[in-house]
Amino acid sequence: MIALSSDHILTRMMALHPKLIDLTLDRVWHLLAALDHPETRLPPVIHIAGTNGKGSTQAMIRAGLEAAGKRVHAYTSPHLARFHERIRLSGELIGEEQLALILDECYAANGTHPITYFEITTCAALLAFARTPADHTLLEVGLGGRLDATNVVDAPQLTILTPVSMDHESYLGDTLPKIAAEKAGILKRRVPCVVGPQQDAAMEVIEATAARLGVPLLAHGQHWHVGTEQGRLVFQDETGLLDLPLPNLPGPHQIMNAGAALAALRYLGADEAACEAAVTSADWPARLQRLRKGPLVDIVPQAELWLDGGHNPAAGEVLAQHLASLPRRPTHLVCGMLNTKDVRGYLTPLAKVADSLTAVSIPDEVNTLPAQTTAEIAAAVGLSACTAGSVADALRTIAARHPSSRILICGSLYLAGHVLRSNG
Repeated sequence: MIALSSDHILTRMMALHPKLIDLTLDRVWHLLAALDHPETRLPPVIHIAGTNGKGSTQAMIRAGLEAAGKRVHAYTSPHLARFHERIRLSGELIGEEQLALILDECYAANGTHPITYFEITTCAALLAFARTPADHTLLEVGLGGRLDATNVVDAPQLTILTPVSMDHESYLGDTLPKIAAEKAGILKRRVPCVVGPQQDAAMEVIEATAARLGVPLLAHGQHWHVGTEQGRLVFQDETGLLDLPLPNLPGPHQIMNAGAALAALRYLGADEAACEAAVTSADWPARLQRLRKGPLVDIVPQAELWLDGGHNPAAGEVLAQHLASLPRRPTHLVCGMLNTKDVRGYLTPLAKVADSLTAVSIPDEVNTLPAQTTAEIAAAVGLSACTAGSVADALRTIAARHPSSRILICGSLYLAGHVLRSNG
């Protein structure tokens, strides 16, 4: 019988440091020492950083490894509906009792020392991973790389850099090279790194970091290639060619994410069956997810309802490309964003493919951008825009005016989590 629920302990942890984000590893190292350094006892680690595609790439690698019979730990953030989603132990989401116990242990070990919510919960994940047998540990960076709480493993088995673009400028730097330098901070001496497609300015920084550390790069366009031919995914590296089904995760950007996952799996020795499972069996909610049932779907029974948690200009471009690739249908956005994001940059490409935008504030989120502000920015980039008091209200209004339309709820993973909880 546990004394406290994980939700109660997580709420208590929020008070340990006034800032949600404060990039340094000092507090993490202090707690890890108090926990007898679980980061040194992890199954072989695959560490993933980048601006977009980290979660999808991790999901595909996990699907491929599990298809090969491997036991896989996985850490990701943020969660959508429940915190337990962040920690997957040997293939299964962490249970409530185990989560509560390990969070309480970390809280006690930390004492009154300041530490952010992400830092202490990351330490809890590492402790759980160290105590549970597995063949691989997949660690997704939370923010940046160099000073991220996950960047405490001296010698991972492999690192991966998905595409780097502008995001979190107030924490990572105001230019692409500065951001790339932070992301490349996960590279470790002589540990190979799979590199997804990069802009030249980012690639120059990654290559310079790799040269300094003696890191062998497995880079897109040089060491591996991926594309589509006749409705199939074609991947080629020095090992040979793979002719596979298209990814089950929708969107053209998933071709490149699949490429990085396949490059990683081939490095790890996965066979063709595992590689096929990687692209056909991966599951990653709120990334161009089609909602097919639930209370929100019931509001718009004739519409096509989609959900996506992307929130930066690169994500806006990806969404616009996907919407443009679908059969033409009137398209309406329901959008809520954080006040830390480049809203104009996100909405500009979407304005070319959407017919309207209904702005909402993100419920229970202190950093939500007011709906009126989102609507004003949308109007400024050419979208017909209005506001609604909730996602459900927005859907009712759209359904009354455009019953057979395509509706995309978008702008934030926090909004996506609210939607998934509301939709059951």
